[in-house]
Amino acid sequence: MSDTQVRPQDGPITIPRRLDPEDAQLALQRLQAILKRQEVVEALARRQYEADERSNLLEGMLHRQHESEIRDIVNDLHPSDIAFILESLPEHERQAVWQLVDSEHDADVLLEVDDWARESLIKSMDLQDLVAATGTMDTDELADLVPDLPPDVVAEVQKGLTDEERAQLIEAMGYPEDTVGAIMDFEMVRVREDVSLEVVLRYLRRLQELPDHTDQIFVVDRQDRLRGTLALSRLLVSEPEMEVSQVMDTDYLTLNPLDSDADAAGAFERYDLVSAPVIDDQGRLIGRVTIAEVVDVIQEDSQEQALSRAGLQEEDIFAPTLNALRNRAPWLLVNLFTASTAAFVASRFEGTVSHIVVLAFLMSIVAGIGGNSGNQTMTLVIRALAVGRVNSSNIWQLVKRELMITLLVGVCGSIVAAVFAWYISDSWSIAVVMMAAMIGNMLIGAAVGVLIPLIRDRVGKDPAMGSSVLLTFFTDSLGFFIFLGLATVFLL
Repeated sequence: MSDTQVRPQDGPITIPRRLDPEDAQLALQRLQAILKRQEVVEALARRQYEADERSNLLEGMLHRQHESEIRDIVNDLHPSDIAFILESLPEHERQAVWQLVDSEHDADVLLEVDDWARESLIKSMDLQDLVAATGTMDTDELADLVPDLPPDVVAEVQKGLTDEERAQLIEAMGYPEDTVGAIMDFEMVRVREDVSLEVVLRYLRRLQELPDHTDQIFVVDRQDRLRGTLALSRLLVSEPEMEVSQVMDTDYLTLNPLDSDADAAGAFERYDLVSAPVIDDQGRLIGRVTIAEVVDVIQEDSQEQALSRAGLQEEDIFAPTLNALRNRAPWLLVNLFTASTAAFVASRFEGTVSHIVVLAFLMSIVAGIGGNSGNQTMTLVIRALAVGRVNSSNIWQLVKRELMITLLVGVCGSIVAAVFAWYISDSWSIAVVMMAAMIGNMLIGAAVGVLIPLIRDRVGKDPAMGSSVLLTFFTDSLGFFIFLGLATVFLL
């Protein structure tokens, strides 16, 4: 949608219903119970396939009753809650419930569901339903869905756009993923700096509603170059006779469409922003980013990070086994290789372990503590990379700091571990070896926890992808080697 247009005030005043995430949870449980009953009815119907007509009639009546109950539940929910329910159901149940969602919710639900669920929903819709749902979307929203839409649907929707909206759609689709241009919207209020606040107020009163998350009005010249911003709070408390140029703010944050969306999210967090203008290289206002898009970016990045550390990509939790296998197998195979390497290292010290059996019980502590220490460091580094706090000038300072902290923590923890080793082995020599190996492996874990994310980031890879698997490889293999090596040298 282009800039907000003047529209007459009409339509009834509605009172919004209370939103509660627990409503979606309760609705999901009720739906699952209904779907379970429906499965039972269908199973009985199959058994009585050749029964009399009354049995078939009863099965049809129960089926329609279940559909009516599902409609009443889902269509009373917020579109975000409907999306949550659809994502929580296996694909065949998801399709069945989706067919019962009122068409007025189609557009909002398609925008709310995750990509993997959206694909299955779109496949189940015919051309007319897709055109009707996407035809009501803003151009920035439509741009988000275009990669998942059939080409004939996109072509049909474009026919209903104005030249300006079509240009905006092409522009939004042209920006790379994970950039400001991909998340900005075009709906905003602009004014000139040479008009009075009274004129601005009259203009706003003629609007049916303000764009979502409007906390400021953008002041532009005749070439659409951004001159300043006018906060709504400032507009309301200032004298109407004053001109916009007298009260507008000329100290403001701007974003470029090619900026990283993660950098934009960091700026919103740092400066407590609700919206921010997006300008091109000529200083012209082309869009804005709001807190709604930023929250989505933060949530998506957090989810991707959590999955990446385990070597996973986002997938349908009810996806076919083969799809899940392709997603999980690669890093599991890497993990198998790393575990085998650690076992191979331990096997080289079979003689040492056979002479001092208690070492077999203690070496897992050394490996585990090194891995936990490295995970702490790695989590901090990945977070620092995400918010842009790590650069070439402070890398080595960060490495030295983490090694120093790990050394201090390792000394304290190793004393406790040494006392435990002495208690179960009745040998101070084993306790000292345990202490030295534990400190050494914790230092290795800290160093690797810093270097793995930094190296992957430097070569343009996701710093979190498979980081835990790689860290475990180093801390297990080298932990066993250090502990059993020291034992071989000093205890035999």
